[in-house]
Amino acid sequence: MPKVGMPDIRKPQLVHATMSVIDRVGLHGASVALISKEAGVSTGIINHYFGGKQGLLQETMREVLRQLSHTVKSRLSQLPKNEHHQRINAIIDGNFVGYQAENKVAKTWLAFWSHSIHDPQLKRLQRVNEKRLLSHLKTELKALFDSEQAEIVAHGIAALIDGIWLRGTLNPGGIDASKARLIINDYLDNQLNQYSKNN
Repeated sequence: MPKVGMPDIRKPQLVHATMSVIDRVGLHGASVALISKEAGVSTGIINHYFGGKQGLLQETMREVLRQLSHTVKSRLSQLPKNEHHQRINAIIDGNFVGYQAENKVAKTWLAFWSHSIHDPQLKRLQRVNEKRLLSHLKTELKALFDSEQAEIVAHGIAALIDGIWLRGTLNPGGIDASKARLIINDYLDNQLNQYSKNN
């Protein structure tokens, strides 16, 4: 029986080990044996805490999503409610800097992203993430556009975030947060200029 308090140590340890193994051998090669060896624990611990590999993979994706949500909320909390452009940039930055830009985290994201097409639980988590991103964006954009246009621009920014992130993850040089911000702000400025001309 695991000691009291051990889950708080073991669970994060196993999540980080999962990311390290996925970084090295990919999602399909990330076996329970490799992950437990990386974490320095027995394979039975994974079954005990997560019910097997699938449960561990889901918890790993949840952790990545928690970190992303925390980063975005933390950045937004530091900005005034009426600084909508700055707040949009805080949302953009949250997707490209810090934890999300770490190589093993980015590779884990990419592995889960592709795997979620065929995995209902991972797909559900991916949809939660997508809805959260669009919700954050629409909250700020509705102060700059009418509701219909805010919806369109939110989807445009989300598509740019995904596309730039994907290219950066596949690029040996990694993700360039400054370039991402520049590209997305250019799109946003063009949308604002076009909107102001028509209204």
